[in-house]
Amino acid sequence: MQNASTILLVDDEESIQTLLTFPLERDGYRVVQARDGDEALKRFEEENVDLVVLDVMLPRLDGLEVCKRLRSQSSVPIIMLTARGEELDKVLGLELGADDYITKPFSIREFRSRVRALLRRAAATQAGMERIEVIDRGDLRIDVPRRTVEVRGAPVQLTFIEFEMLTILAASPGVVFSRRELLERLRGGADYREPRTIDVHVRHLREKIEQDPSNPELILTIRGAGYRFRSE
Repeated sequence: MQNASTILLVDDEESIQTLLTFPLERDGYRVVQARDGDEALKRFEEENVDLVVLDVMLPRLDGLEVCKRLRSQSSVPIIMLTARGEELDKVLGLELGADDYITKPFSIREFRSRVRALLRRAAATQAGMERIEVIDRGDLRIDVPRRTVEVRGAPVQLTFIEFEMLTILAASPGVVFSRRELLERLRGGADYREPRTIDVHVRHLREKIEQDPSNPELILTIRGAGYRFRSE
């Protein structure tokens, strides 16, 4: 399929590679495999990758380090795979720029749903770049087509999800979005997802755009309801 999305699947277990590659290829995606962190970075350089599925536990470079290095050079969507109960890995993965995570063991149906949602969201974002739109909120300027952000005149590097979240909030100042609403807007649905992961993305976003992340002035928490961008 000439226009198929390319997915980089990084896992050192042959059984996982086989288990996940088959449904992805059946759904029409092109799958590039890597068995360790070094190979993952090499394949990413060689291929035009649309999404990365990345296991946390890898030989040589672990998944968290690979995520960090990928994120330093690209906003490609990243889904991390983590073992049941490894809450620290989940949080660290999101802190380092992963867009989503799935806890093993998981259903193939859930996995396919996550992949489709992120790729659909990325494609919609790409299509929307034809529409010239700049969001200017004083200290904050978002160039949507170019996917650039400036805070107080300085450029800020955001992940795919962080950029999308900031754009959603800043486009509607004063409007409160629940965690579930943000999940649905960001990932095409809230099924299989923990709404509290939104809190991690917000915290990371605040660290990048707020003068004092502990006392935010741009992205405000509405207790019991969700988040909103400051009113004009």
